[in-house]
Amino acid sequence: MEAIYIPHLLKSSKRTAEIIVDDTITGLNTLVPVKGSVIVRHGGNFLEVTSQAETITTLVCDRCLQHYNHRLMVNISELIWLESELQNSADIPLEREVSIEDLSETLPPNGHFDPETWLFEQLSLALPLRKVCGTNCPGANIKPTLEDNYTDSRWSSLAALKEQLNSSQD
Repeated sequence: MEAIYIPHLLKSSKRTAEIIVDDTITGLNTLVPVKGSVIVRHGGNFLEVTSQAETITTLVCDRCLQHYNHRLMVNISELIWLESELQNSADIPLEREVSIEDLSETLPPNGHFDPETWLFEQLSLALPLRKVCGTNCPGANIKPTLEDNYTDSRWSSLAALKEQLNSSQD
């Protein structure tokens, strides 16, 4: 996918570009290519980006460590504000309080929008936090070993003292 030069969107019909996605995305390990679409609409001082995409990825279960396939789907819409970059970045204080309104995505109005990077971010955010292979996951397979009955020889003096105390109380 090629980056979109934002001023070119103003000249396109309905100020919109639609990208059909049927390819792998760099950095995202998937079994099949990502399929779907990304629609970018220029709204004057913002870009409205809408996407429907899906793929299949292999995950590792957090409980039993088995590999399993997971269908990854996104149906998302996001506004990206078009703001000029600060004229002099030296005027920015090292520390400042950030309000909720400042937590938004921005791009320069004469810059580029990279749909592949944006779609990578959206699919990465859609990955499950708890990776469990299913409701019947057996969990970790813990078998007792000979080492479970092993007693550290450094504790032998304490064990002898314990035996002495038990025999003197009887």
